[in-house]
Amino acid sequence: MSTPLKIETLLPLGKLDPGLREPDTPLDIRDFAALAAVAEDAGLDAVLVEETKDDPFQLLALGATSTSNIQLGTSVAIAFPRSPTVTAMSAWSLQKLSNGRFLLGLGTQVRAHIQRRYGFEWHAPAPWMRDYVNAMRAVWNTWQTGEPLHFESEHYNLDVMVPLFDPGPIDHPNIPVHVTAIGPNMCAVGGEVADGVRLHPVCTAKFIDEEVLPNVARGAARANRDVDEVEVCMKPLVGTAATDEQLEAVIRTVRARVGFYLSTPSYRRTFALHDWEGIARQASQLSREQRWEEIPPLVHDDMLHTVATIGTHDEIATKLRERYLGRVDRIEFSTPVNNPDDADVLRNILKEVRA
Repeated sequence: MSTPLKIETLLPLGKLDPGLREPDTPLDIRDFAALAAVAEDAGLDAVLVEETKDDPFQLLALGATSTSNIQLGTSVAIAFPRSPTVTAMSAWSLQKLSNGRFLLGLGTQVRAHIQRRYGFEWHAPAPWMRDYVNAMRAVWNTWQTGEPLHFESEHYNLDVMVPLFDPGPIDHPNIPVHVTAIGPNMCAVGGEVADGVRLHPVCTAKFIDEEVLPNVARGAARANRDVDEVEVCMKPLVGTAATDEQLEAVIRTVRARVGFYLSTPSYRRTFALHDWEGIARQASQLSREQRWEEIPPLVHDDMLHTVATIGTHDEIATKLRERYLGRVDRIEFSTPVNNPDDADVLRNILKEVRA
């Protein structure tokens, strides 16, 4: 991982804004094409979308029509509520529309949402994701080569593909697939079957070194793959502002976000690695009692600066490079763009991060 970091932005969070809407308001799907064009003009490597309030594939179709070079992808589309064939079709169409610029990031979602929001049965996510990615690739192979569809696994058995539903080959059939991961089993599955793993913001440098990378390598070894074929992608928690005074307000927001992660049991393994499990349990108890205002003070400065990367605009690129270069291949990074001066600030930061 000696190549420069690729820098992506997550537009639906409203962090890259050409002035089409008020700050901190939800993204309007009708603005997405223009926002994607701004991201491309600013020099970012990719525009990503999450599956939250709008269908991610429809958003990216809009972005594909307003851009020509920037990569377009899902940081996470929820896999399990969709059949592998349905997701394969959405990805195939976007790959055609974007002339080979699409990246498919897949996530699992937690048990309660799979069962009670989507109405599906729950299965252990790591083996389920392995079958899902392999089934999807089997469908793509049939469309590209004309070979009969035949895929058998614990979760999917596919053997029907008639001409009416076969879109046929495309110019760029190798669609990169990333999976979201934090636990050892999903990191290993990413190393085994995916082109990349996408890590949660709570993953610290120590956690990446001791938990993520060894398990990605373990999965790659299972499939006799070169682990360097698997991109490690990070959505770091970043706090930055033009001046130290402005940064103080940002730090308060970042401390509260770290406190939220601290109180969430699913992320406890990261804090436990740093001997902060007792504080995490205390935060979880406060969360259960809805004593939210008492959680941020539990995030002491050492924890804050270990989980988050914080600095002024003049400092942040160096800090990101020191923390992630040689450790990950891609980071998501966004800063508000409301005028040409803001765009220049972003371009300078991107240039320094890639230096």
